[in-house]
Amino acid sequence: MLPKVRKAVIPAAGFGTRFLPISKAVPKEMLPLVDKPVIQYVVEEAVASGITDLLIVISRSKRAIEEHFHPIHELEAELEAKGRTEDLTTLRQMQSMARIHYIWQPKMGGLGDAILYARDHVGAEPFAVLLGDTVVTTGDPSRPVTRQLADLVETHGGSAVALQQVPEEKVSRYGILGGQEIAPGVIRATQFVEKPRPEEAPSRLAVSARYVLSPAIFAHLEKTPKGKGGELQLTDAMASLMKEEALHGLRYEGQRHDIGNKLDFIKANLHFALQHPDLREAIQAHLRTLVS
Repeated sequence: MLPKVRKAVIPAAGFGTRFLPISKAVPKEMLPLVDKPVIQYVVEEAVASGITDLLIVISRSKRAIEEHFHPIHELEAELEAKGRTEDLTTLRQMQSMARIHYIWQPKMGGLGDAILYARDHVGAEPFAVLLGDTVVTTGDPSRPVTRQLADLVETHGGSAVALQQVPEEKVSRYGILGGQEIAPGVIRATQFVEKPRPEEAPSRLAVSARYVLSPAIFAHLEKTPKGKGGELQLTDAMASLMKEEALHGLRYEGQRHDIGNKLDFIKANLHFALQHPDLREAIQAHLRTLVS
């Protein structure tokens, strides 16, 4: 019987230089999407996927992430004294929804390097990876992408990645997977290339910020040389691992909200504001005014 996916790693140590100067003091993962920071949406996806043992990889400028999920008893007492029971309940639910651990990545060395810091926490189990600056939504909230990937690995073993098709001109921004479709939306990988030129890409299926990885990835990360940008690329290690174990890609139905740049951050805020029942009509009216 294949092991269950019980743990998740959330890399959140990067500087977020595209958001300077605000990211000097505020981690990009703590930027708000309406009324919640980005990383809270990520943690909630892991929890909705049945995974409550989380390791967040941070750096010295990311202490605000720890503070966000840590109880502040003075604040709770003030909310209770003012009778703000709904806010108090929401706060306590957020603080208790998962067991969250932290580890520091002292020097930026790429996504692969960040994952290596999780080795002792993960042990010999398959584990999920959710990028801390990207929110992924699906039409069915009970079936988050992370849960779908975990189901793939718990059924077939090996590793699995989320995929979305991207325009040809954006292929060089992503890890690209090529392979054979073995079931609707499920690709058995034969190629995995980090940021290829469009003419060299095996497909237009790009890795979409969510993974479930075999623990064997750690041995491959250790022997993988640094790749593009002088960083340890997770994609390169996975390309090596897939020679020994199965790698599946899942072309999911949903939307990726990458807040790694200003334009996509603004788009994501509009998306989530329009889902908010208290804001939808006012936002729609304001947008119509702006357009006219």
